[in-house]
Amino acid sequence: MAISRLVIATHNAKKAGEMVTILSGHFPELEIRTLADYPSAPEPDETGTTYAENSQIKALSAVEATGEWCVADDAGLEIDAMGGEPGLYSKRFAGEDTPFPEKMRIILERLSGIEEAGRGARFVCSVALASPTGESKVFQATCEGKISTAPSGNGGFGYDPIFWLPEQGRTMADLTAEEKHQISHRGKVLRQLRDYLATL
Repeated sequence: MAISRLVIATHNAKKAGEMVTILSGHFPELEIRTLADYPSAPEPDETGTTYAENSQIKALSAVEATGEWCVADDAGLEIDAMGGEPGLYSKRFAGEDTPFPEKMRIILERLSGIEEAGRGARFVCSVALASPTGESKVFQATCEGKISTAPSGNGGFGYDPIFWLPEQGRTMADLTAEEKHQISHRGKVLRQLRDYLATL
């Protein structure tokens, strides 16, 4: 592989941890850093209208700050009964500083009385890989599920405790980290990235 160093372009420690775990197991020779190693790297405004655009904005901003190959993701939870909300604005839903337990409480309240058949939802994740020359390539994957009637589990982060996986009979937060990486939107899209990196 032609890349010797890769920067995970996020300030979210839990997200960075997931991405490092998934990628480092396949490329032990690859030095993986995060934006924690570049304190002056800015947090760019996510002005895109799609997950792909936002992931590219973040990856290219990180390239400018670090001069390295960078990878960034943008993900969201789309709930059918809410017209696809919170979607692109999942992190900012009900206010960016609102804690996730409160965001989930609001969602469960809005879905109160809706039967299981009407609680369809999906996680969507887009990942952009940007080179030091400013070129970028985007990968995207989804994970289908439903919104549970109550939070469950202590694993994962974000909306994982209310994302019910019918085939598993558990929420995303009930899974072990290894189980989650096998089926999650981020796990799927990072496998696409991993396969691509292997060709470089």
